[in-house]
Amino acid sequence: MRIRTAATAAGGTLALLTCLAPAAQADSHKGDTTFTSVTFSKSTVNVGVSAAQSLTVVATAKDGSGISGIYGGKLVSPDDHITFPDSASCTRPTSTTMKCTWKYSLDANDTDDYADLKNSQAGTWHLDAEAAANDHDFYTLDSSKSVKVKRYAKLTATQASPEPVAKGGALTVTGALTRASWNTNVYAGYSAQVVALQFKKSGATAYSTVKTVTTDSTGKLKATITANSAGTWRWKFAGTSTTSMVTATGDSVALK
Repeated sequence: MRIRTAATAAGGTLALLTCLAPAAQADSHKGDTTFTSVTFSKSTVNVGVSAAQSLTVVATAKDGSGISGIYGGKLVSPDDHITFPDSASCTRPTSTTMKCTWKYSLDANDTDDYADLKNSQAGTWHLDAEAAANDHDFYTLDSSKSVKVKRYAKLTATQASPEPVAKGGALTVTGALTRASWNTNVYAGYSAQVVALQFKKSGATAYSTVKTVTTDSTGKLKATITANSAGTWRWKFAGTSTTSMVTATGDSVALK
């Protein structure tokens, strides 16, 4: 990301915005101005520690007198950090509507410190924009349109041993869960998280959860189970409100 000092206004011109974000409020409006559609290119943006992730938002507003401009187009994080678009453009599909497109880059390792994501910013972000009409009516989006921005999670490839295992014998399955730290730009062990151990019997098409295991203080996983069938074992993490879901590569184990 880069510092954004402007946002979309009528016809694609730019209007200066403050860098201070107020706490999210309910949407407000006057008259017949409304946003007829607001779409996000992704419902969830999972950001790691090095590669920037893109997001596009398209909003269309309407008023009987016509729209004079759509202002803002900024994204606001849970801790009130503002992200401005890298680019913004507006068109007038009809005499009463305006359509604006904003493109963002979300990055935890940008050269600009302000633009860097921080761990406290993971969660639900909301779009802040206002449509102003020629007759002075307006509609302000404060919190109703949102997108999830999450810390990217990883699971190491599942390891099961011994291989092959005797039917009815003990099989030990291990793994490790980490997630991106946007503060330090490394993947760190994710402790105290419940992860499902899943099994797919040879010849089957679907996995089923055998048990759940909680990660230790460094994010490591370990389970000992009885091997009754040949098949593939894997770990699956459902994710949290701030962290992405992830499924590990499976390990196939034969019986001897």
